[in-house]
Amino acid sequence: MKKLSSRRSFLTKGALAGAFGLTGLSQTFGKGYTNAVDDNPKLSAPTDLKITDVKVAYLRGGGRMFIKLETNQGIVGYGEGVDAVGGAYHLAKRFGFQLRNQNPLNVHRIFDQIRKAGVFGGAQAGMYIAVLTAIETALWDLAGKALNLPVYQLLGGKFRDSVRVYMDTALYQNQLPKPEDFATAAKEAVDMGMTAVKFDLDQGNDPNKYDRYNWTASPAEIQRMYDQMAAARQAVGPNIDICADMHGRYDFPTAQRAAKVLEPLNLMWLEEPIPAENVDAYVEIAKSTSTPICVGENVYLGYGFRPYLEKGAADIIMPDLQKAGGLGEGQRIANLANLYYVPFAPHMVASYLGAMAAAHVCASVPNFMILEWQIYYHKDPMWREIVNFEGEFVEKGFIKVLDKPGIGVDINEEGLKNTPLRVFLSLSTSLY
Repeated sequence: MKKLSSRRSFLTKGALAGAFGLTGLSQTFGKGYTNAVDDNPKLSAPTDLKITDVKVAYLRGGGRMFIKLETNQGIVGYGEGVDAVGGAYHLAKRFGFQLRNQNPLNVHRIFDQIRKAGVFGGAQAGMYIAVLTAIETALWDLAGKALNLPVYQLLGGKFRDSVRVYMDTALYQNQLPKPEDFATAAKEAVDMGMTAVKFDLDQGNDPNKYDRYNWTASPAEIQRMYDQMAAARQAVGPNIDICADMHGRYDFPTAQRAAKVLEPLNLMWLEEPIPAENVDAYVEIAKSTSTPICVGENVYLGYGFRPYLEKGAADIIMPDLQKAGGLGEGQRIANLANLYYVPFAPHMVASYLGAMAAAHVCASVPNFMILEWQIYYHKDPMWREIVNFEGEFVEKGFIKVLDKPGIGVDINEEGLKNTPLRVFLSLSTSLY
């Protein structure tokens, strides 16, 4: 393996040397940067880095996929995809053949190459993009480790050192929670240091529902939603942000009624009251209420968010950075939203690897609002066991963005293998 004592030879041989080759300017411009990185020895020349293998593991019955990229220099990168990844092993294998022998530092080129190769094979959304998202994230992790830089630095630097999170209370409606349960869950989150909490309002087995398949909420259902959220608001007071998720399970008139009824509670947002497919319906809902409307966890790529922003269909966007296209695409989505003065509040149901990957993006854009966090990360030890990471997950409602090379969090492969009820394909299984 070719060794280099510092990055100086890399910088002087690369594009920076050509760009700064003018007499005089080359003696001073950029010298502070090269001096700053001179003390960071590299594993080997980045131009010699090649992907040699791709491996995959699943968690919780296939709802979460971990990708591991291996290289000829012994550096590995990890990425994660969620939701639309079940049964995607062979798609990952297909992508693996396209990745082999490529330099992982060419993150954008590889992403574009794989996506355009599937233009007739579903590369607009869904499983194709979710798996590509996991691979793209692993490429950023690899690039950061190879260059000894955190991902946020590769994305152009950071606006903030830590990112604020809201607690999804996981108070699922299939448990038929009462208003007092909402109050208790809200207070628990605040006692843990959180300054924002989220609750689910969709209740498929609500006894007041017209029938299981009707998307129209009855008056009693609307009242139940209000009573639950009012109890949470009363429990934590006016200075804690509260938001509500309807998971796209209602129709247009229900969305309008619910948003209007909830206005006095000053919600941070009402999330996806109807499915995300009909942008024009969202335009009308957003116009009809002072309750901010949030949408995007099932929208893919910047192309998918463009009409929402152009038409004013969302007050807040929430791409899931583990399935919407990855970290580079997430930053592009955020920057696009920033042109319309729309806040960026990513959806997040991944492991701490995915959370920290998302945090790098959130740190790198000016219009970041808040990132999702799950209370079960604190109650199920599995989430700690499957990652290699020092310190606390969250402190006083914030995730500190790590300065370590790459994402800063690795998958603990032994910990992952030791959860047989949750993992059905080991990371040790090669795709080749």
